Amino acid sequence: MSLLSWNCHGLGTPWAFQFLKEITLQKKPDFVFLSEIICKRGTVERLQRAIGFEGMVVVELQGHSGGVAFLWRNQQEVTLRSYSKNHVDTIIHTNNNNPFRVTGVYGEPDRSKRHETWQLIQNLSSNNTHPWVLIGDMNNVCSQIDKKGGRPYPDSLIQGFLQVLDDCSLIDMELQGYQYTWERGAGTADWIEVRLDRALATSEFMYMFKYVILSNLEVSTSDHCPLLLEFYKVHQISHPKRFRFENAWLREPMCKQLVECVWFRNQGRSFYEKLTECADVLSEWGKEITGSFKNRTREYIRKIKALRGRRDDYSVTCLKDYQEKLAEVYAQQEAFWKQRSKQHWLKAGDQNSKFFHAAAKNRRNVNKIRWLKNNEGQLVDWDSGLQTVMIDYFTSLFTASNTEWSYVIDCVQARITDEQNMKLLEDVTKTEVKAALFHMYPDKSLGPDGMSPGFYQKHWKIVGGI
Repeated sequence: MSLLSWNCHGLGTPWAFQFLKEITLQKKPDFVFLSEIICKRGTVERLQRAIGFEGMVVVELQGHSGGVAFLWRNQQEVTLRSYSKNHVDTIIHTNNNNPFRVTGVYGEPDRSKRHETWQLIQNLSSNNTHPWVLIGDMNNVCSQIDKKGGRPYPDSLIQGFLQVLDDCSLIDMELQGYQYTWERGAGTADWIEVRLDRALATSEFMYMFKYVILSNLEVSTSDHCPLLLEFYKVHQISHPKRFRFENAWLREPMCKQLVECVWFRNQGRSFYEKLTECADVLSEWGKEITGSFKNRTREYIRKIKALRGRRDDYSVTCLKDYQEKLAEVYAQQEAFWKQRSKQHWLKAGDQNSKFFHAAAKNRRNVNKIRWLKNNEGQLVDWDSGLQTVMIDYFTSLFTASNTEWSYVIDCVQARITDEQNMKLLEDVTKTEVKAALFHMYPDKSLGPDGMSPGFYQKHWKIVGGI
């Protein structure tokens, strides 16, 4: 399933009409959103017949500019919610997916009216109950790196747009290909390129469609490049959930008590058995810590508001206690999402947990293996033998072939003496393990047991002697 979005800058021109016919035939999108069509309804109807689409909604040009159109391949798949000179809002119904929402947006080109586009997005977001994606020429940028050439983009417009994204919990999708979608003065000293066209999605949409690609098609007869949004719902195979130690637990005194209790009541058992039971106990207990941030935060805020204004000693003591507990919950939540989004944390450097939550989810979706090519060059997914491809690859990789390699080894000069080799083969001491462990950063390299170096550093006195 895919959606094509393009600011065609005049659909009435023969070259724009022909280009759209060819790109639709090549990419086979299910939905097409066009902005700045600058034409009457009849031209869009002629395009609809030419590309074989069944559904269409058109908002004609205003004066000598503007106009938007949304076309779809199958009539019964789309329900129209609302439209204006700057947007078309739809609900998509398909056989294989739950309903989701697609909105084509044409942002106000006049900077003095840019707030009207922001207000439009906020109004559309206020009554949203579906996974949602917005796409089109937003006429907005998210940072100065979205513009090349010319004067810097006004910071007030950047901050205003970013505030809208935050208020509406929208994620700016990563663009594949060339990063600028509009240009002016190509090849001259005044050449300016800007990324004005983009797609914004809610985390629910990103979760619903595990495989999403937003591509810049680059070739265009307009000053804007067309965007192609491809989204697929890939079948997921459930795997047993592995234990992962949460750094947020280290802020709870109960964590140490649980580890001590498990360790000392299992005297005589192996280290692995103790570690396994410790993981089970911490996993069950940790659900109450990392799974209730929102509820605990809401409860403490409610209690603080109820006690504000009271002057008696008991109320003052309780208020201080609740404020400390609220600060502790915020610290745990910060550690929780920092652990999941460390590289973004270092870049962003703020405490916006919503940002880290979305970034971690998006990275998890991107990193999943959904399909690979087999030996015949065909794409296979989890339903058509991806497991077999992976097993065969690593089996072949680690299977020794009938190769004579002794003559290569004979050419290698020995650099280690027998005495040095004896030292290298000595058993590792407890002191060496401790030195290596405490040189690791606490968040680095989780082991197969799911415990981080920070866990062992914190509880070394308990587990170190075993």
